[in-house]
Amino acid sequence: MPVTTLDATTALVLIDLQKGIAALPTAPAPAAEVIERAARLAGAFRARGLPVVLVNVTGGAPGRTEHPRPAGEPPADWAELVPELGRRPGDLTVSKQGWGAFHGTDLDRELRGRGVTQIVLGGIATSIGVESTARAAYEHGYHVTLATDAMTDLDADAHRNSVERVFPRLGETGTADAIRALLG
Repeated sequence: MPVTTLDATTALVLIDLQKGIAALPTAPAPAAEVIERAARLAGAFRARGLPVVLVNVTGGAPGRTEHPRPAGEPPADWAELVPELGRRPGDLTVSKQGWGAFHGTDLDRELRGRGVTQIVLGGIATSIGVESTARAAYEHGYHVTLATDAMTDLDADAHRNSVERVFPRLGETGTADAIRALLG
């Protein structure tokens, strides 16, 4: 279902738009295009006095996986948010240690404290951090909207699966421009 409405207190939550992840090869969209759309959304939310949440990942969950983890230490600026987001003092920042922005963080408490009932999501990677956060937001009772052109993945098929099969079960989807139009 295309995005139809935004609640009066909707927050924008941008996932892992940080230097280390933005430097990875992404598909179907280049990270630079996603960051540009996300920055415009952030500007629109800020202009209306709505919360902007900038999430970065600073570690990983400790469990065993079949997919190899990167060897060595990441560069010192790997977890820094990309400057194009134009971080403002009023923005909420959340650092996470796993895929989703709710697990092990104060995100739910911070959003509820601000009266947030809906979140708009974007970021990298669609099928990992964005999808995990969308699932948790849905389970926490938030209305979920996904800015499908303000996200991309490391795998085009994984992105497409999330957008076409998973996200319609969790909320509404739309372009960044459609969401900005609903903000008025």
